[in-house]
Amino acid sequence: MPKPSTAVTFQDALEAVEKLPDEQQHDLVEIVRRRQSERRRGQLAASIQQAREELARGEVRRGSVDELIAELED
Repeated sequence: MPKPSTAVTFQDALEAVEKLPDEQQHDLVEIVRRRQSERRRGQLAASIQQAREELARGEVRRGSVDELIAELED
């Protein structure tokens, strides 16, 4: 017999939040925003690290946009 799903739908979450007092709704929104910012910051840091590693391996070249376009046209 399959286990019942424990996934929460967006609508379920919204209804649960609407049952909270206003102050708790505000706090929840702030916590979600902060976590999103932290996640984006982590993703950006990982992307920067990857770019640095690629540069160190010689897989990335530096130059201006005009130089890149000229190289692509060759």
